[in-house]
Amino acid sequence: MNEGQAARIARGTTVDVGDVTTRFLLYGLLPGWFVPGLADWVMHRRTRIEDTAGTKESLIHSLMMAEVGVPIALTLRYEVNPLLLTAQLGAAAVHEATALWDVRTAVGSDREVRPVEQHIHSFLESLPYGGLVSLMCLHSDQVRSLLRGGRGDPDAWRLLPRRHPLSAGYLAGVGVAIGVCVLLPYGEELLRCLRADKARKRRVRAAEAARSAGKGIRGSCASRFWWRPRASSRWN
Repeated sequence: MNEGQAARIARGTTVDVGDVTTRFLLYGLLPGWFVPGLADWVMHRRTRIEDTAGTKESLIHSLMMAEVGVPIALTLRYEVNPLLLTAQLGAAAVHEATALWDVRTAVGSDREVRPVEQHIHSFLESLPYGGLVSLMCLHSDQVRSLLRGGRGDPDAWRLLPRRHPLSAGYLAGVGVAIGVCVLLPYGEELLRCLRADKARKRRVRAAEAARSAGKGIRGSCASRFWWRPRASSRWN
């Protein structure tokens, strides 16, 4: 399909597709992302991650959130150009690899990854690609520039502040949502796992100390019984 055919198909629409897509990204996809994120945290809590996969899996979750959060933060503050698209594509690929590591870690532990949680993961994995593809459609000129290696564009590989910055109210709302729906629950998860690790280590040390003390007592009793010096004979 060439540009003329696409233009004829779009001619019948009564809305600005670019405006609608932008609103969908800002007020639909991004806020909606928090729902499966919270649901995933609930599943981790129900399957007692602190007593199974533990701190390792919780740290992987933190890594995955950083892999998604940094590109989003850059997109909210800077113009979309080949540099930003490269960062987003790279982060999406790394996030997918980390997601596989996450599931492998959970399955390899005693934690049950239920079908509901697997379905939640499908949303968490597909939403980044949906957002990225929508953004690339909005900025097809920058995609073409990226494919050319940024040739002819002196600003292709520079971070440029947005020409039309997002409102402070919107950015503040996103920040609050991230704090409430991401940082608080997953911070609580990590803290819970760290506390459980410390409790397990204390129990292990106590058990080892008890075994050592038991061996010492048994050894002392045996030595007194078997090696008590024989009284010297009065006939000697």
